[in-house]
Amino acid sequence: MSPFSAPGRPHRDDVLIAASGLLGGVLLWFLGLHGGPPLFGLPARLALLALAAMAGAEMLRRTAPGTALAVAVAALTLDVLTGTVIATVLMFTDVVYAAVMYGSPAAARRIPRACVLATVLATLLPVALLRDPQALLIGVAVGVGTIGPAWTAVIIRNHREAARAARLRAEQTALLAELDRREAVLAERARMARELHDMVANHLSAIALHATAAQAVDEPAATLEALGVIRENSVQGLAEMRRLIGLLRNAGAQDAPAATPRLDALDALLERARGHGAGSGLTFTLTDDRPPGGPPLAAPVELAAYRIVQESVTNALKHAAPGEVTVRLSRADGALSLAVTSPYGRRPGPRAPGSGSGLVGMGERAALLGGTFDAALDGDVWRVRAMLPADEKEQPQ
Repeated sequence: MSPFSAPGRPHRDDVLIAASGLLGGVLLWFLGLHGGPPLFGLPARLALLALAAMAGAEMLRRTAPGTALAVAVAALTLDVLTGTVIATVLMFTDVVYAAVMYGSPAAARRIPRACVLATVLATLLPVALLRDPQALLIGVAVGVGTIGPAWTAVIIRNHREAARAARLRAEQTALLAELDRREAVLAERARMARELHDMVANHLSAIALHATAAQAVDEPAATLEALGVIRENSVQGLAEMRRLIGLLRNAGAQDAPAATPRLDALDALLERARGHGAGSGLTFTLTDDRPPGGPPLAAPVELAAYRIVQESVTNALKHAAPGEVTVRLSRADGALSLAVTSPYGRRPGPRAPGSGSGLVGMGERAALLGGTFDAALDGDVWRVRAMLPADEKEQPQ
């Protein structure tokens, strides 16, 4: 923005300010409420000209603040020489304020400094020339009319720019979060596609091979064994298909295969969590009450259970109060039960903001397997509970 840009259409509020100042100044002048007689023999009516020029500068205070300030300085000079109307002085202070508030960044830096310099000169020169302490009042008047509005505008402008920058950062953060969320969804879908290829296709291949063997070998024992393998792979393949079919829509770009997390990796997960949560006063313990030597869990159940625990631990690191976070696993009546408890309350420093999508994702993982999920506040403890079918034959068809 040029400091002396061409004026545009005046703002409605500026027109009202200019009109009010002009009418008020004319009234004061006709009532004889002005500073004193003109200097150097100038006609007193020139004060009205200065008033009109100042009102015109007020109309340009937003659209051309540099031009408005130049006109205002000339008008104030004429006003001082012709008797000083208080309305003209008041409008001048507003023009100084507007020049800093709405002017270019360079003008916002230079004008306050110029006001300080003008105040210093207006203080020292009259005292040096008049040799009268009362001459200090001239500097005080100049400071009130220039430094006051200029630095007030600086403070307000800096506050507005800081608020604008904060809003911009918030919008950028929200945009990055949304991009991260979309990329995470695409990555999850791509991972599910890889699991479909690596796991379901493997089951189907085993079914085809053992079916061919059962047809080729005319031995009852071999046929029964092949049928057992076929049934086992069919059940596991169907379970994985049920979990994946609802998630494989518009899969993202393929990347390198990734290993599927399992429950035996929870120790490593919690060990990492202990390191991350040490500064927040959090400790993590794992209690595995599953009977030893039991049948292995299906990969979809292991994956869902691991992810639910992982998300719960992540939420605890972000939101939990200092204390102990416990993870408990148990298996009974054909179901895998897991529970994660964390202390709820105030914690040092601000809580990290959350969107709630993690709870939705945990609920969806449990629902896709035909299980249940619940997360709620129980007194001063946040509890996450999930019940997942441990036997494939018990999952919904």
